Amino acid sequence: MTLLNFDKTSRSTLLRHGHASGDGQNGCGNLSRMTRSVQAAVAAIGTICSLGVVTLIGGCNSEPKPLEFEPNLVYAMKYQMKEGVPTEQASEDAFWLVTEMFGTPENPKLPTVVTEDDDLASVVSLENLVKASGRIGEEGRGLYQTHCVTCHGVTGNGRGELSATMNPYPRDYRKGVFKFKSTERGEKPTREDLAGLIKNGINGSRMVAIPNLTDEDVEALVDYVIYLSWRGELERMLMDDAIYELDFEEGDRIINPANRNAADEELKEEFDDAWELAEEFVMDIGDAWLEAPDAVVEVPDPPADFVVPDSHEEYVAAMGDDRAETLVASVARGRELFKGKIAACSKCHGENGRGDGQNTDYDDWTKEWTLGIGIKPENRDELIKLLARGALPPVNAKPRNFALGAFHGGAKAKDLYMRITQGIEGSPMPAVTFVDGQFEEDDVWHLINFIRSLQEDAEEESTPEPAPQQT
Repeated sequence: MTLLNFDKTSRSTLLRHGHASGDGQNGCGNLSRMTRSVQAAVAAIGTICSLGVVTLIGGCNSEPKPLEFEPNLVYAMKYQMKEGVPTEQASEDAFWLVTEMFGTPENPKLPTVVTEDDDLASVVSLENLVKASGRIGEEGRGLYQTHCVTCHGVTGNGRGELSATMNPYPRDYRKGVFKFKSTERGEKPTREDLAGLIKNGINGSRMVAIPNLTDEDVEALVDYVIYLSWRGELERMLMDDAIYELDFEEGDRIINPANRNAADEELKEEFDDAWELAEEFVMDIGDAWLEAPDAVVEVPDPPADFVVPDSHEEYVAAMGDDRAETLVASVARGRELFKGKIAACSKCHGENGRGDGQNTDYDDWTKEWTLGIGIKPENRDELIKLLARGALPPVNAKPRNFALGAFHGGAKAKDLYMRITQGIEGSPMPAVTFVDGQFEEDDVWHLINFIRSLQEDAEEESTPEPAPQQT
């Protein structure tokens, strides 16, 4: 294979072996010897070009590769394997539609149905999209490429070049599901939820606070995350509808771009109907973002006679003063609940809360294209077609080790209350079930105190996440 034949030859080789990059701009994964050789070849080309030695290999293209979104090939292949129908054309049609409506990473836009509606137009700002999109170094632009793309990928599919080294993997925005938020389970996060995660990072994870971001920068990134999620969720909804409403084998299509201005009225009407359906999906997704503030969970204050420290430092202080007796009793009650059958925390987190209980489960992003179509995540041979189209190798969801004192969704008592009562959406962590006389709302504070008591030496709090153990 010559250096100049890399794109055509090595890409097909990678697809055959299930190691293709999941993002057009950021390949990642555990590199095989063959892949490392390819990377070396690409690096050699870059070196030759930078030295100006172009005559040796016939010249180098100085134009940067355009930033491009990629279609959700994993989602299409999932349906092809599950339903036994061809989905390539449907995937192309859905991708064409979302591109027409939402533009590209360098030229983002919003559907007309959004910009002409005052409420929907308030979900994201076009000015912010311009600021967050574009290339690194482009004046007044490039925030997402600068700060987010190496983990979340150009498409927002969680397939950045560093993603395979992380556990859990970076968020795939296209599902429209976010773990750490102040809203009820099943609802979108608020803008404030996303802004807090971007500005402050996620404690105990590889997502750290981004220094030197202005409030305006944060708002622009919030808009861009919503934008990526909106377009990605639309693509999924188009595929969902097509699978159950169209007959691909009879030639039905989500939309036929050739009929956009067709002289034949019937063909033009088919195009318009398909476009209007996509607009309805766009509005449904937009409405869900608009409704998020109304779904914020009001976390109650602890009863006046309870002692509920807001941090490990406060817990240690309370154990050393006249609050100790009350707190010790609360921790004891929390231990009972933690190990009991109703809260059943120890099932996953272990008897001593070290995350060593049940640890063979997976998050919903993984289950969707494995267990959701009848394939065990451990059966790599059956997953090759999906891995080749951008799916990251399945890794187990890791229950929190409370001894470390690092909580992804926030460490304050009210943060923990949210995680316990609402669960963590997209993860195996369920919302707790209250049972009169056995586990009631006030008991949540006891459970929080017990969890707080498990934290050990503060030096362990910053222990980095290990690389994912692939099944």
